[in-house]
Amino acid sequence: MATGSGQFPTMHAVSGFKLGTTSAGIKTQGRADLVVMEIPANATVAGLFTQNAFCAAPVTVCKQHLAIASPRYFITNTGNANAGNGPQGMADAIKSCQTMASATGAKTAQIMPFSTGVIGEPLPMDRLLAGIPDALANLSEHGWPEAAEGILTTDTRPKGASLKYSAGDAQVTITGISKGSGMIKPNMATMLGYVATDAQVDSELLHRALKLATNKSFNRITVDSDTSTNDCIMLVATGASDIVIDEPLFEEFVEQLTQVFIELAQAIICDGEGAGKFVSVVVEGAVDSAEALSVAYTIAESPLVKTALAASDPNWGRILAAIGRAGVNDLDVNQVQLSLNNVLIAENGARANSYSEEAGQQAMEPEDINILVALNRGQAAETVWTTDLTYEYVRINAEYRT
Repeated sequence: MATGSGQFPTMHAVSGFKLGTTSAGIKTQGRADLVVMEIPANATVAGLFTQNAFCAAPVTVCKQHLAIASPRYFITNTGNANAGNGPQGMADAIKSCQTMASATGAKTAQIMPFSTGVIGEPLPMDRLLAGIPDALANLSEHGWPEAAEGILTTDTRPKGASLKYSAGDAQVTITGISKGSGMIKPNMATMLGYVATDAQVDSELLHRALKLATNKSFNRITVDSDTSTNDCIMLVATGASDIVIDEPLFEEFVEQLTQVFIELAQAIICDGEGAGKFVSVVVEGAVDSAEALSVAYTIAESPLVKTALAASDPNWGRILAAIGRAGVNDLDVNQVQLSLNNVLIAENGARANSYSEEAGQQAMEPEDINILVALNRGQAAETVWTTDLTYEYVRINAEYRT
């Protein structure tokens, strides 16, 4: 199950950034599962990683390498998370970097490893390492579609976003892919995401742009409130366009980057495990952003709300209950208004006089649902995107290892 059209977009090549994909048989023979990405020597790279204390070995290695060297290659395997594997997991992550370095002439610290899949199982290193030459042989600036397929796990379809915009007398390209379907509440980024631009951006501005864009996109999605051990989002600026993003051009760059990030983040929600609904939870009139997000996430992560959404049941009492337990100090329930797809459901602490069950049922039928909560106590507003909770989600996760 998934929502939306799922159509993979036209992907504009980013000059200097190459991607190569192959099938190494890490979990399933014949399935694309190993992706390498080549980064120009003069590029800048920024990354954000999971906040989960039980982070996977490749996350630890990535953070160590990014702190001491300029990355030249990313290597990503699916089918195995290389998480919860202790010292052997670290040794395997480093070995993959060493093998990539030997094959490319780069230094080991210039390789960044990424893994996604089942936690707690040894990484099949013989198959992974044997696949590296084939992946390198497939490197191409036009390799985005194949790479988008190669990083998937329980996803039902690839996820990409790409745009060009004018900056001065030239155009800037921003292109990216992501993967994620379950174990989604990033708390920093998504499960895996790779975005590249041909603009020149220094390291400080690139990292700042990454954080700003992430906080309005990947940090606003949840499928099941579980933060993965392997989350990452990487941003590469190749500098090939000769457009320098300085302070005067920074705001526009962040706006365009955020658009790409939002498309990638929303694609994850559309493809959430078992998803039948794409749900926007909008909270406005909050005292501050933190308050708005607290209410939005409490609604978005409520199993009772999510199962009602799956049934297209306008059981609005579940939403009011979620609002009431979101920890809002001195909440005046008589000031709260609740609407579903523009149908006013509740106000003044009770069901709205204009509401009918027929109208509520009709509002819940579409695939896209907009839940609007007006707290009427301030000026802050935030939006969180989520899914419903279906039988299919339970089946996928019950059978994940079998």
